[in-house]
Amino acid sequence: MQAAAPAAVPRAAAPAAPADSDAAALQVLHEVFGYPAFRGAQQAIVGQVAAGGDALVLMPTGGGKSLCYQVPAILRHRAGRGATVVVSPLIALMHDQVGALAELGVAAAFLNSTLDGDEARRVERDLLAGRLVLLYAAPERVLTPRFLAMLDSLDERGKLALFAIDEAHCVSQWGHDFRAEYLGLSALHERYPEVPRIALTATADAHTRADIVQRLALEGARLFVSSFDRPNIRYTIVEKTDPKAQLLRFLRDEHEGDAGIVYCQSRRKVDETAAWLAAQDIPALPYHAGLEAGTRRRHQDRFLREEGLVMVATIAFGMGIDKPDVRFVAHLDLPKNIEGYYQETGRAGRDGLPADAWMAYGLADVVNQRRMIDDSEADETFKRLQRGKLDALLALAEAHDCRRVRLLAYFGEPSEPCGNCDNCLQPPATWDATEAARKALSCIYRFRQHGGSGFGAGQLVDVLRGKTTDKVRQHGHERLSTFGIGADVSEAQWRGVLRQLIALGHVYAEGEWNTLALADSARAVLRGEVTLELRVPSDARRAAGSARRTGKAGKADKPPPLPLDDAATARFAALKTWRAEAARAHNLPAYVVCHDATLAELARARPATLDALAGISGVGSKKLDAYGEAILQVLAG
Repeated sequence: MQAAAPAAVPRAAAPAAPADSDAAALQVLHEVFGYPAFRGAQQAIVGQVAAGGDALVLMPTGGGKSLCYQVPAILRHRAGRGATVVVSPLIALMHDQVGALAELGVAAAFLNSTLDGDEARRVERDLLAGRLVLLYAAPERVLTPRFLAMLDSLDERGKLALFAIDEAHCVSQWGHDFRAEYLGLSALHERYPEVPRIALTATADAHTRADIVQRLALEGARLFVSSFDRPNIRYTIVEKTDPKAQLLRFLRDEHEGDAGIVYCQSRRKVDETAAWLAAQDIPALPYHAGLEAGTRRRHQDRFLREEGLVMVATIAFGMGIDKPDVRFVAHLDLPKNIEGYYQETGRAGRDGLPADAWMAYGLADVVNQRRMIDDSEADETFKRLQRGKLDALLALAEAHDCRRVRLLAYFGEPSEPCGNCDNCLQPPATWDATEAARKALSCIYRFRQHGGSGFGAGQLVDVLRGKTTDKVRQHGHERLSTFGIGADVSEAQWRGVLRQLIALGHVYAEGEWNTLALADSARAVLRGEVTLELRVPSDARRAAGSARRTGKAGKADKPPPLPLDDAATARFAALKTWRAEAARAHNLPAYVVCHDATLAELARARPATLDALAGISGVGSKKLDAYGEAILQVLAG
């Protein structure tokens, strides 16, 4: 299912801005952040917000959303407008952003439950005294009487510069991560109508987009929608046969020693998978809401600061995680919808270097997701929308054409085949499964006639393939007219047929035992009015390792971030060693000191002076002061 066209949102013109505003923004970008130029729509967004206009920004993870409010925050603070309040849903994101800004010399702080009373009061004093450029806080804290009283005081003195509402999709009941506390944020506009606002998200379909506009009162905001394409991410989806073995093959063949995230649906599966990976000598940690808060925090800190760790997690982990060198995101269970899948896979390759989005899914995933929707207490309108979202994800999973084209089309973005997903690299064979589907439906019908009770997928496939198991004999199913009529179709192919019939709504599973039943629409299939073209399942090893044999490099022969000769490669390794020592000394994640891409450029260019070093992308004035001499010494060695 392709998303409908976005709801109309007024594109307000940017308020009048000083003639030199672009130059001032570029100066901040270079001086503070060390970048020579804005990317994509960043400069237009910065200009809109810095001049006092509202904006709604849809930009993919890794696209530079933070700069879109951090640069205006600095500009407005320098112009005497005061502090920017950033509404953020996660403590981890606040800590990460504030730590990175401190390294850049920007006065930032957070208010959350990790601070004791004295620390919180010190932050409040700094805010009221005008010493902070940015303050991060969760929505529930922002809306407390104490916090609003501080905002009132700032507003009365003209020292409230900007509201930045991050992860804005959380306000939408149609979105994949609805949070009720976001609903109250419209009060900011009602209470402080002259303070500009910028709402940002990495993913929102048409319904979610319209909901953000309405619930946050952003009807007059200018809408900025960047391309959703992440060309550095390779999408691979395989049929789930032996998921742990498939995952292990993927990690060992493609990502040995890399940092990555493995998503599972349940806490129990997270714990089991993390323990199993650790037993296979792959450093892995679990993360889910059932763990004690201190354990979650330690595991997250280790993931951010150590190289090569695998985090096995529920979707409770990841939003706002700013680790740029996550080389893969793997799903062992089917997400709920494309928005969730897109946001979760987008946590890979934020540095722009090659990364993988790998998923294994099977018939049980389809049944479970359908059941969760049907058994929920939501109204029928909401259920119907969620079924449509799941259908779109299933269509992506079963597709035999370009994954990226389908993914982008869901968000209303046309594209060409990417040449970098599993289907483009190794086009799957397809087969006409129409007759097989009719046989499967006939067999389900015969089950109901023969004794009146339904049976599950395993029994159905055994009967269709003519296998006389104990259970088949127990129920007399060898006497059914459909027994053995599908012996020429493999078990894997039958699973694919059933997945499609359930995905298309012709078959559904019911009861504790997931017995199969026919929907009304099955009649059209039985009459031959519906055709089914399916991909031919590949064997597990070929599916899991196809990327390696079609040109994807393994750990040993992966190219560096930039083409480097032997001498530059040695300098790159020396710089990584220095970075690790500096990160430990400053109690920071290594990427906050310098990204890999910056180290690679340093190794290639080998600047010999501080002036030359200042010209390297990612080296701002504060980093030049803090690390410049040390970097030059490493490069000289």
